[in-house]
Amino acid sequence: MSTRRRLIAHLDMDAFYASVELLRYPDLRGRPVVVGGGRRHQPETLPDGTRRYSLLRDYTGRGVITTSTYEARAMGVFSAMGTMKAAALAPNAVLLPVDFEQYRLYSRKFKAAVAELAPVIEDRGIDEIYIDLTDVPGAQDTVGHDPLGGVRALALEIKNNVKRVTGGLTCSIGVTPNKLLSKIASELDKPDGLTVLTMDDLPTRVWPLAARKINGIGPKAAAKLAELGIHTVGDIAQRERDWLVERFGRSYGAWLNDAAWGRDDRPLVTHGEPVSMSHETTFDRDLHAKRDRAELGAIFTQLCERLAADLSRKGYVTQTVGIKLRFDDFKSVTRDLTLPEPTADAAAIRRAAGECLKRVDLSRRLRLLGVRGGKLMTPGEWQARQARAAANPGRRVKPAETTVAQEPPAAYNLPLFDSAADEAV
Repeated sequence: MSTRRRLIAHLDMDAFYASVELLRYPDLRGRPVVVGGGRRHQPETLPDGTRRYSLLRDYTGRGVITTSTYEARAMGVFSAMGTMKAAALAPNAVLLPVDFEQYRLYSRKFKAAVAELAPVIEDRGIDEIYIDLTDVPGAQDTVGHDPLGGVRALALEIKNNVKRVTGGLTCSIGVTPNKLLSKIASELDKPDGLTVLTMDDLPTRVWPLAARKINGIGPKAAAKLAELGIHTVGDIAQRERDWLVERFGRSYGAWLNDAAWGRDDRPLVTHGEPVSMSHETTFDRDLHAKRDRAELGAIFTQLCERLAADLSRKGYVTQTVGIKLRFDDFKSVTRDLTLPEPTADAAAIRRAAGECLKRVDLSRRLRLLGVRGGKLMTPGEWQARQARAAANPGRRVKPAETTVAQEPPAAYNLPLFDSAADEAV
């Protein structure tokens, strides 16, 4: 009887946001395209039916690239890069605005396509998931002389189903005995890749890679490794465990040794409760609370509405509403307000966020604004808490509003992004 293998897949959509945009604008295929513009970068449809696109060379502002097509990446443009820097590298690249609603739609589509074939999934974000293929029928089968032929065929079927359901989006899949190696494997043959590795493949496929390719080795750890003459995964594997522990500490040093040798027994986490939800935006130009009140007010309200929509769609309410601001000197400020009762109502969230805003000095220009909902729970959980409190009145917690730390009002009088506040100015 053949040995039952643990088969864990990591699926990563290829240039996801950009690829979704190419479905909408197929005439851009083959051209360098970046996503990260604002509403003003929406393509314009001309009378003859063709489109006029914004180009990076015409961009001014402080935005960052959300993603780019592989043609743009070949020119050195990658996600999280400043848009002005990207414009210097690829001035003729097309700049498209971000459309998160569309990306979330296609995220749901590709995950549903995977679930049709393999239901045990760990959701890792809008464009990536882990899949446990171990017990999926056919995954353990030998095909011809290939003991991994069954799982190869299954992974290919998943790729084809994702492409069919999404109308043409491609993904890359890595299949290995664990999550750590599968995350690495999914990157090896991008785009549209399928990579199946066993532990025997470590010396040839994994050890030659840069140490940073291991998810969990960040810039600081990589720099320290480099100082010690360690540049590749194989270099780490050659070091004794005790040597790594001595230089990186008991926990991280031991983990480095395990990671380099492909050891990872973490299970898939197929469910989990979010701690908070948030939405934020970085402005193309710094905005002033008074002179740009109308624009800020619209953005502020939109952020609250998007947060409320997310809460409602996912079945949660929030009892703590918070805001985040970053000023033109790059200093950030957060404020929170705990509500007497949780809510998913956009207007209630907007009012609470406005109260938070009153506790911030808005005399400096703003470059980022965000709204957050914390202390998430389902409506049923809140009702259960209320029932328990009613059954045990002696243990009832003080009303939330009495436990909130009160701050003195800011020593200024500026409009707080809404028309009502204008009356006080």
